[in-house]
Amino acid sequence: MDNTPESNFAQLGLTLPPAPKPVGVYKPLLIVDKRWVYVSGHGTVQEDGTLIKGRIGKDMDADQGKLAARQVGLAILATLKANLGSLNRVKRVIKVLGMVNCTTDFEKHPFIINGCSELFAKVWGEENGIGVRSAVGMGTLPDNIPVEIEALFELEEK
Repeated sequence: MDNTPESNFAQLGLTLPPAPKPVGVYKPLLIVDKRWVYVSGHGTVQEDGTLIKGRIGKDMDADQGKLAARQVGLAILATLKANLGSLNRVKRVIKVLGMVNCTTDFEKHPFIINGCSELFAKVWGEENGIGVRSAVGMGTLPDNIPVEIEALFELEEK
């Protein structure tokens, strides 16, 4: 059985949204030294290009927030695929920074960001799909999205 990131993703039965376009002065992805892929903060882009919006603890619960984080993970995968041609070019996840738009009394930030981390673990496997991570709460996020995530990946050597 083929056990590549592309085949692992296909087995999940999920669909990638369109790769988001920058809405400011930045690059969605930057390759450094032909080895490191830095991915800018991504939001909750859905298949139709719209955003999931709302504040966790007010407009949505933790489970809905976790699904929003998975959607951000899908947007990151879409950017990787659009820029690299294949998820197979990525060797491993190095770091994930998850930002959660939530009420001041919300305390389950890591649970929310697990939506993205669990997706990456299924795509690249537990050894390569789980990197270091931070999950923090924010007072607001752009366009009132519930989650924004940025990530660093290592490329396969050619």
